[in-house]
Amino acid sequence: MSTIAKTVEIPHLGGSTVGYTFARPYDPALPTLVLINSYTTSADLYRPQFADPALASTANLLALEPYGHGRTRATYQHFTFWDSAIANLQVLEALGIREAFVLGTSQGGWVAVRMALLAPDVVKGVIPLGTSMDFESPRSRDLGCWDGIEFNTPIVDALADPVDEDWVVPDQFVDDVFDAALGGISGEERDFWLAAYRANYAGDAGRRRLRLSTVNLRDRDGLHGRLDEVRCPLLWLHGTADQVYSVANAEEEIRMFTHAPEARLETIEAGQHFLSASNPVEVDSAVIDFVKRWA
Repeated sequence: MSTIAKTVEIPHLGGSTVGYTFARPYDPALPTLVLINSYTTSADLYRPQFADPALASTANLLALEPYGHGRTRATYQHFTFWDSAIANLQVLEALGIREAFVLGTSQGGWVAVRMALLAPDVVKGVIPLGTSMDFESPRSRDLGCWDGIEFNTPIVDALADPVDEDWVVPDQFVDDVFDAALGGISGEERDFWLAAYRANYAGDAGRRRLRLSTVNLRDRDGLHGRLDEVRCPLLWLHGTADQVYSVANAEEEIRMFTHAPEARLETIEAGQHFLSASNPVEVDSAVIDFVKRWA
């Protein structure tokens, strides 16, 4: 697999550098599918999608790394998921891409829907994977979702103080993320992600990005009051083995997209939270059908 990994400069947040990866050289004859990665991962989360020739021949696959993740950096030190949505739209403009479908895993789903709200003329369809449209609310916990406040608060507290430049993210942090997201990973995958995290979250700047990414996850605003303003089709894919957000929550929230031309929930048996990684065959097939239908 040979991808094209670059960065692009945009004006948001005092000037930003955004990491992006194309699966293949851009083909203007194809629709574009933006891929937004989950908490603390990078564009590498979508290696299975980059390696799928059927998906790559259906759409230009363009992975964009949110603020706090991968190669993306900003002049201003604070950012939210709304900022990542604005940045992604500015990247599309900078790359000369006038419209796109947007797929997002977990937090990527929140960014994808925000993009659709901000630029309905640009976003032609949204594909959230293993996500929730709520804040970390008592309601979501009552429906079987995780306790994001309990999970994230110790991380926020532990990362509060400056560190030396030789600091790297602890291995246990990476293990905890992938235990929750995929029920654990193979030794080879663990080695890959340990190296990626150590590169992305090193020194005091890495500590700060990791902390702010965790603050955003824990303290984000919910979207329930805005979902009826989404005007594009939506395909929500959710794994039955998702340990973070429940199918029951997805079943309730899919009904809130009352003005979308189509808002459909499909569950994937035994699928994990990072669904594109745990079940790429099922995800890619559903995405191909959705893009071909609405392109």
